[in-house]
Parts: sequence; structure tokens; C-alpha cells
Amino acid sequence: MKKVLFAAIAVFGLVFNAGAQSKGDVEFGANIGANYAYIGGKDGTSDARFNWNAGIAADYYFSDRWSVKAKLIYDRKGWNDGYLLFGNDAFDPVHATVIYNTHFNLDYLTIPVTANWHFGKKRNWYLHFGPYVGFLVNAKDTRFKNDVKDFFKTTDFGANVGIGVKIPVTDKLKIFVEYDEQVGLTEIYETNKFSKVTNSRGALNVGINVILK
Repeated sequence: MKKVLFAAIAVFGLVFNAGAQSKGDVEFGANIGANYAYIGGKDGTSDARFNWNAGIAADYYFSDRWSVKAKLIYDRKGWNDGYLLFGNDAFDPVHATVIYNTHFNLDYLTIPVTANWHFGKKRNWYLHFGPYVGFLVNAKDTRFKNDVKDFFKTTDFGANVGIGVKIPVTDKLKIFVEYDEQVGLTEIYETNKFSKVTNSRGALNVGINVILK
């Protein structure tokens, strides 16, 4: 029992006494998390669709306060309560002959590049912000399992912002929890006669970082 107690005290001490990163340090990380995604335009937003994401990252420190991070994320986006149109015009509900309600899954490989500002006594908290580009991998409706990728643009651009905290476990390993949002700035449909429609996505992630010094 004493050994367990001493081990717990040792870990506790590492978590709260580990120092901040410094210039030239690099962290490599991996994470997984839960997404909520939707689309929006001038006429409002869709119902959100809940899914998941997973990613890897590299974070280079310019000082104990600033770093730049690049990520590669498999991002499952989309929305609920959409519809498929069949008829003379697949984008115009007025002239469609058949309308089916369905949900949509849009899967992207997303690459955000963000500036990270680290704060707090030990610089364990951080804010990140910057642009992202996403490359469409799959697009399907859930009712008929149709491949609808041809209806969507192959790239998606937008802004990425988030907040997180890193919990040191050893001097080389950290666990982190992060909330992250992406706001699309470009049209997602290949053809759209109405107002511009963009992606939006929020995610709560957990992961680990390995530190190189």
C-alpha cells in the first residue's frame, strides 16, 4: 500500500512540476475524438450529425509561449435530415419529381496549420488558430448508401480555432484534451443555384504527445 501511495505522489509531482517547452522542442501527437458537424448558409443551418475523427500532429516550439502545429485528420463531417432529389433538376426542389429524406456522411482528410499560444503558470494550456484545407475522400447518403461524391467539391477551405490543456505524465510524454472548431469559408457543392453552403464542425479530442528535445 505504501508503494502505491508513493508512486501516486510521484506521478502527482510530475504532473504539476514538469516545465514548459522551450525553443526548438518538437512534439509529435496522436488523437481521437467525437465530432458534431453541420452545413449552413444564408437560409440557416442543418441538423448536426455526430461522428468521429482521428489525427496525428507535429508541434514546433519557437519559445515557451508560441509554437506552430500541423495536423493530418481523418474528419467525418456531414449533416442530418437532408434530402435527395430526383427528376429534371437534382438541385431544385420545385422541379424535382421525387424527394427522399436522408442523412449525409462527408469524409475529409483535413490539414490544419495553426499558431499555438501557450499560457498558464507551466504553459500547459493553449489556444490555436489558423487555416485548414480538406480533401474529400468519401460522400454517401445513409438511406440508399449512394455515392454522392460527384455532387461535392473535392476541396474545402476554412478557419480552425480551439483550446486545450496538456497534462505531463513524464518529461517525454503528455496527455491532452482539446476542443476544436472548423468553420468552412468555401462552397461545398459542385453546382449550387442558391446561397453558398459551407461546412462547420466541432470536436472534443483526447490524445498523447511525445516530446523530442
